[in-house]
Amino acid sequence: MATIETVGIISKPRIEHAAPLVSGVVQWLARRDIKIHLDEESARYAGSTQFLPRADVPRDVQLVIVLGGDGTLLSAARAIGGRDIPIFAVNFGGLGFLTAITVEEVYAQLAHALHGDLLIGRRRMLHCELWRGATLVSAHDALNDAVLSKAEIARMIDLEVNVDEKLMCVYKADGLIVSTPTGSTAYSLSAGGPIVYPSVAAFCITPICPHTLTNRPVILPDESAIEVINRGDDSTTYLTIDGQVGELLEKGDRVVCRRSQHSISLIRPPDKLFFDVLREKLKWGSR
Repeated sequence: MATIETVGIISKPRIEHAAPLVSGVVQWLARRDIKIHLDEESARYAGSTQFLPRADVPRDVQLVIVLGGDGTLLSAARAIGGRDIPIFAVNFGGLGFLTAITVEEVYAQLAHALHGDLLIGRRRMLHCELWRGATLVSAHDALNDAVLSKAEIARMIDLEVNVDEKLMCVYKADGLIVSTPTGSTAYSLSAGGPIVYPSVAAFCITPICPHTLTNRPVILPDESAIEVINRGDDSTTYLTIDGQVGELLEKGDRVVCRRSQHSISLIRPPDKLFFDVLREKLKWGSR
């Protein structure tokens, strides 16, 4: 890891107890002569008038500190946009599978990070394209998932799924989730999908409340190209990327998902492995 000269800080808005921590981290870094890029929320917590748009915070930094929860981390991952910058993610008290560093551990773990004593996990992203006929309407990279869900109350949607140009299934359901291993502990888990170890090269297709009860989650190699065709009427299906950006689909629209060229580098405490996080977050038994 490169010598850390500049650090970016991205924070979740509207957290009452965030101000002391953000101010403390800013002062801690400043005492070590480290330059700081703040997004608007972080600047507000720190009482500073100097800030950058969130998309500009990762420019020319060697580390990004994310203070919030998994949703803030997903937003930060989009802002980083494929740059190879380690993310130091701090959990502000939610479930937080990705933000494994606690508030109490911040300074000790930051000291480890500055000295290069850290464990970095690479998390591959999912590339999603929305096609309308021969026109590419939009393209996004997702860390967690792409979700097609119903846009109207009490109405199921019809989705045709092809894998590597071969028909897999036609779903009649409330929706469909295409998730990465990272996203397997997010919406997919809530919908009954499996937990996939982060380094497994796979995608998971998880139906949401399928009409056919034999429809079950399917795990595919991440070399696969997954095409989901909206067979319902216009404006009945909504595409969401990582729960944060999305748009209404028209009949016949195609959502194509494949492995992204980009990944994120997520810092983990050296003494906290993936199964430690699962036991903590899911209240699994321990010895």
